[in-house]
Amino acid sequence: MQTVTDSFYTGWNQLYVGDMAEDGYLYVSLENRGTPAPRGREWRKSVYRKIGQLNIRDQAMGAKALFAKWPYADTSRVAVWGWSGGGSSTLNLLGQYPDIYQTGIAIAPVANQLFYDNIYQERYMGLPQENREDFVNGSPLAYAKNLKGNLLLVHGTGDDNVHYQNTEVYINELVKYNKQFQLMSYPNRTHSIDEGEGTSEHLATLFTKYLKEHCPPGGR
Repeated sequence: MQTVTDSFYTGWNQLYVGDMAEDGYLYVSLENRGTPAPRGREWRKSVYRKIGQLNIRDQAMGAKALFAKWPYADTSRVAVWGWSGGGSSTLNLLGQYPDIYQTGIAIAPVANQLFYDNIYQERYMGLPQENREDFVNGSPLAYAKNLKGNLLLVHGTGDDNVHYQNTEVYINELVKYNKQFQLMSYPNRTHSIDEGEGTSEHLATLFTKYLKEHCPPGGR
């Protein structure tokens, strides 16, 4: 999904209660290789069999490049968040580059690529019978042991897109390595986590509160 576009809503975060910029956050969206941006075939197809590796490195190196250009950015307060595939990227960034990111909010993430549907996963990753190691190496599950920072993990137990099993196996891995985290399970909510009275407001409040507590905004 392309997030860097020439539009008024670029970078708008519907989960944040308030105005991120006015509160003192630097809110950045980086386009990694593989996105359907008008950059040509090589850009689009470079992530084949490398989902969870190449795109993750692009995000991390992009963040480092920004820090080099912006000396006023506080590298001790770096947060990342995402939903679905973005949730997977969040977990991968926390696990593969724990020295860059201190806080992550992962919503409905795919923790193990072998669990996800073939119409998406095999389109980008090939067949697990032929290159299983790419599925494993691109999955957040392989890097849970490296977690250093703060993690808020959110998932609907009735998710029929990214099954809740993804969060359960990831939790088991975090427990195995004594990695502390916060979990919010929304009972019987689907992938959109918007069913039930007050759900959307609750999620937005949770998101905002966690971010402000673990990655407080403003200058020092």
